Amino acid sequence: MIPFSILDLSPVGEGYSVSDALDQSRRLAIKAEEQGYKRLWLAEHHGMPGIASAATAIVIGHVGAATKTIRVGSGGIMLPNHSPLVIAEQFGTLEALLPGRVDLGLGRAPGTDMRTASALRRNLDAGAESFPHDILELQRLLGTPEKDQGLLATPGMDSHVPIWLLGSSVYSAHLAAALGLPYAFASHFAPDMLMEAISIYRDRFQPSLGMDKPYMMVGVMGVAAETDAEAQRAFTSSQQQFVNLRKNVRTRFPKPVDSMEGLWTPMEKMNVEHTLRYAAVGSVPTVEAKLREFLEETGADELIISMPIHDIDARLRSVELFATLPMMEKQPVPA
Repeated sequence: MIPFSILDLSPVGEGYSVSDALDQSRRLAIKAEEQGYKRLWLAEHHGMPGIASAATAIVIGHVGAATKTIRVGSGGIMLPNHSPLVIAEQFGTLEALLPGRVDLGLGRAPGTDMRTASALRRNLDAGAESFPHDILELQRLLGTPEKDQGLLATPGMDSHVPIWLLGSSVYSAHLAAALGLPYAFASHFAPDMLMEAISIYRDRFQPSLGMDKPYMMVGVMGVAAETDAEAQRAFTSSQQQFVNLRKNVRTRFPKPVDSMEGLWTPMEKMNVEHTLRYAAVGSVPTVEAKLREFLEETGADELIISMPIHDIDARLRSVELFATLPMMEKQPVPA
């Protein structure tokens, strides 16, 4: 048994507003807590009409205020988009508001297209190249200040917010191992390097002040429903979204369709199915078999599930159904 967690992008579905999407994230967090999930993370994306979590720290505060015990955090903050001091202040504030419940997951991708990334970062090359240095600076800012330390994060210092490293390549595996950080791999949309990254991370892990052994989280897309057919239909929203992303067509999160025929070419179909090959989609027996195989293959310490389902009631039902799986380690539910 391992903990299950949820990755949320605050999807803005067709027919919904940004306000609706943020309220749905609040409802999702409440449901996840009720069902015993360990954490709910929000992802930083920019310039995407179908995603409402661009101001990630604000949305974390929003869902954290609606819950009591579930851990909340970022999956992740794209650190090259920001100065370490700003992130230390934001997450130090969150830790003060939600003590003992905040995670800071960090990535180095832009989380957007290159034009928007340029507007965010100003200097793209410098942001990516300074990523390891920025992590170390962020650790100092969130830790206990050293004597005569000139730069202080207030709030932030002495908060000791746990830092995770996120990635979709072996670069992040090497870095997480060298820094002794917990590591989350984005296998829900980048499956190709998963097993190599796991091997590198575990083999090269260096114990740190906060961790004496590696801790590996893996991601999947997930849609659970009463029947396989119902789940497959709901999953067509994600399939359409990935086709649109490859065409640089930026729209709201699509409504599901009865069939993807005519909505993708054979090559697009092959690419999307490859990208989403670890997705667990179907009735409870179907998703259980899929996840059992995946978890046996990876030996993961924790599973994080992205459930981009257009209808909020179907999304909440999926959260309930995944929580019935026997391999899920339930967390304490608040009274």
